[in-house]
Amino acid sequence: MLKLLQTVASRPSGALGLTLTLIHVLIAVLAPVVAPFDPTAQNADTILLAPSASHWMGTDTLGRDILSRVLHGGRLAISVTFSAAVIATVWGAFAGIFFGTIGGRVDEFAMRIVDAFLSMPWLLFLLLIISIGGAGALTIIPTLGFFYGVAVLRVVRGAAMQVAARDFVTAARARGDKRGSIILREMFPNLADIILVEGAMRWSWMLLAFSSLSFLGFGATPPTPDWGLMVAQERGLLATAPWAVFWPCLALSSLIIGINLLADAVGKALGLDRATAIAA
Repeated sequence: MLKLLQTVASRPSGALGLTLTLIHVLIAVLAPVVAPFDPTAQNADTILLAPSASHWMGTDTLGRDILSRVLHGGRLAISVTFSAAVIATVWGAFAGIFFGTIGGRVDEFAMRIVDAFLSMPWLLFLLLIISIGGAGALTIIPTLGFFYGVAVLRVVRGAAMQVAARDFVTAARARGDKRGSIILREMFPNLADIILVEGAMRWSWMLLAFSSLSFLGFGATPPTPDWGLMVAQERGLLATAPWAVFWPCLALSSLIIGINLLADAVGKALGLDRATAIAA
């Protein structure tokens, strides 16, 4: 892992992606310590103040310090989407390896179901499920994990079919190894690099999805500091107080860009072509 990080950091894009991602994670962890104000505290005397020495990013319509809210804004998004990305990667990877190994009619039938899911308007289904189950993390995490895990399954299954045709897998079958043993001992180690990159990519897309849900009122709930929710609440102020929308947009976009650059660099360091993997 250390050697992989060194290889990633040796690339300019990889170093930038790694730096942006680590900065955001550290800020999310240290936000309660480094934030200058309570992110939910309202103050009628400081409504819509422009950036200044006392409020570096200005204040919003309720007099809350935007810097403090931006620093706290990534805590919920990162924790929820990272948990969902782990779920999506784990179940999607093992399901993809299973179907890629078993092949035959079972695999073909499962892939038609996967294709049907991938053709659906995922955001509408997310909104439907969350509106029924509630907007809490206990609903959002498994919902995102399931929907994005389907895409992981598709990619890993394509790679697993190629690995399943190799000699060492054939030898394992000839020895009489059980399917579970072949998946864990032969398939998974040879697909770990693809799974790692896929997990990172799904995490970045989940961040955008979670912020979209918050923007629509189905993610974070007021007064929770969240980037998507901040944009939704202050979008009417673009002409008069653009700083209230600019800073949360910058924070979200920089994190997504950082994760994407990091995932690309990891893929290149592992000798993977993401475009080929996604098309598989």
